[in-house]
Amino acid sequence: MFEKLEITRMAQALAAHSGARMAVVAENVAHADTPGYKAQDLPAFADVFAADDGAMRTTRPGHLAAASSTTTPGPERAPGREAPNGNSVSLEGEMVKSVEARQSHDMALAIYRATSDVIRASLGRNR
Repeated sequence: MFEKLEITRMAQALAAHSGARMAVVAENVAHADTPGYKAQDLPAFADVFAADDGAMRTTRPGHLAAASSTTTPGPERAPGREAPNGNSVSLEGEMVKSVEARQSHDMALAIYRATSDVIRASLGRNR
């Protein structure tokens, strides 16, 4: 029932994007001392969601092979200055990205929770 509502679909996509971005940030931090490692990041959620343009979506594997998919795009090389060893990871920058991803994830959960509360209230059910 919830997957048919646009706002819950957007909240689910934001939560998935935030989780994927947190994984990329964690990988960057893990390679902070690896010579030659280039920091990566995901495109902004707004760009990814706008590129989706409302095309048909698959709800499960094997169901309507759509031209576009709602999967999160892969990480791209993040701009930044390189250290003398060729590593471009900035721990301070990764901390900021981590906080942004956490805030986005928390916002997605709050939206989903509020939407479910509205639906419960409209059905006459309490929490």
